[in-house]
Amino acid sequence: MLLEMRNIRKTFPGVVALDRVNLSVRRGEIHAIVGENGAGKSTLMKVLSGVYPHGSYSGDILLDGQARAFSGIRDSEHSGVIIIHQELALVPLLSIAENIFLGNETAHRGVIDWMAAHSKSQALLRKVGLRVPADTAVGQLGVGQQQLVEIAKALSRQVRLLILDEPTASLNETDSQALLDLLLELKAQGITCILISHKLNEISRVADAITVLRDGSTVETMACAQQPIEEDRVIRAMVGREMADRYPRRTPDIGDVVFEVRNWCAYHPQRSDTPFLRDIDLTVRRGEIVGIAGLMGSGRTELAMSIFGRSWGRRIRGDVLLHGRKIDVSTVGKAVQEGLAYVTEDRKGNGLVLGEDIQFNISLAHLDGVATAGVINDGQEHQVAVDFARKLRIRCAGVDQKTLHLSGGNQQKVVLSKWLFTSPQVLILDEPTRGIDVGAKYEIYALIAQLAAQGKCVIVISSEMPELLGISDRIYVMNEGRFVAEMPTAEASQEKIMRAIVMAGHEKPALAPPATAGDPVQLHIH
Repeated sequence: MLLEMRNIRKTFPGVVALDRVNLSVRRGEIHAIVGENGAGKSTLMKVLSGVYPHGSYSGDILLDGQARAFSGIRDSEHSGVIIIHQELALVPLLSIAENIFLGNETAHRGVIDWMAAHSKSQALLRKVGLRVPADTAVGQLGVGQQQLVEIAKALSRQVRLLILDEPTASLNETDSQALLDLLLELKAQGITCILISHKLNEISRVADAITVLRDGSTVETMACAQQPIEEDRVIRAMVGREMADRYPRRTPDIGDVVFEVRNWCAYHPQRSDTPFLRDIDLTVRRGEIVGIAGLMGSGRTELAMSIFGRSWGRRIRGDVLLHGRKIDVSTVGKAVQEGLAYVTEDRKGNGLVLGEDIQFNISLAHLDGVATAGVINDGQEHQVAVDFARKLRIRCAGVDQKTLHLSGGNQQKVVLSKWLFTSPQVLILDEPTRGIDVGAKYEIYALIAQLAAQGKCVIVISSEMPELLGISDRIYVMNEGRFVAEMPTAEASQEKIMRAIVMAGHEKPALAPPATAGDPVQLHIH
């Protein structure tokens, strides 16, 4: 046994985050840790890696049978325990080599040996399968490549136990599979991995054992080597109940066209030679959930942001209509006044003020709703936050709790509350369930279905095709800045969507005209 954590207990003000948690990890295995948001997964790993030092928790950590009391991250790294957080710890303006050896420089008599650093970095990059010069700035790399740099950085520190917290949350399917393949290679080299992930299909592919946490306690550990573990069993252990359906059942009540985008074009902020978004036409009907599918870089987020207050792009042209009337969305403020809301894919960077409390964040987009004569009414603001916390089941110690200390799923509910407080007619959701667990996902899906039932127009951007197929009424497929197909969900499949994307690279697509309610729509690719 390489690692044992016994009776770990960790508390925060008003919250027991971990309650007598036990974890055993064998040498050379990939051990997955799963649980709902707020179950304690990341907290447990922060205890293990020294982010929460010895003395701030109770219980024992044994490595190779020896008790360890890590005083900080450097202390745990010296023992070969290295954590890669979901928010990557890289400096964008520094080169790959500089990032790999940052804080662990190759030096002789106080002078950094850059030649040795670059040589070692290039060898590490080959080891992780990244074919990029070591002097490349990290900011020029994609998210998947940056993950590989983090792993190379860990390998440079003689890692024995590698902890990865949601490593594929921001990756596309290709990069995710490449990363999982790398983990299997590291396992073959004798490196032990702990993998935190909400993607059960990825866990079932690579994990030798799965430990389930719920409400800060260990539920059970399942050995995958003996027999395949069914996802339903894992979900049942995570949420403490049966989940008959992954997506809420709903009977759509779709009305007339409410929201339209016509002939939409936009240029990239740094490139002005050709439009990045080209000739996009989009319609959404009352009570309809419209999905937008596409690979990373296809332009889905750019489209949403350019529509919402022109917050992305330049030289934007085209029309936005609401109930047949052209509306002004030239600024975020005007877009909000016209009834648009946009839930960003980056809730921590752009969706929340993490250092402020729940109450502050919920009222932020509609201060007029909690103000009298231009002065914020604290009591009214508090009541609004309490009402949304109850309606959306935000798990917190109180609405005065900092959003920084909430789980990912509860942070997402705060972002949704903020925009729902503006009473939008059109809600654009960009990766609404990224990085949150199965139970929290279901709650978000149920909320989306409820909004559609109220007659609102909902646009969902997601990289998870099963999610789009499970909650949407109609799907647009996007590739290289344009819509290349449109299909009703009843006739859609992952294969059809991927076929539309692949064929778009060879042939110019023709879209079917927008359907009327109840009319069948065929997939058109010519």
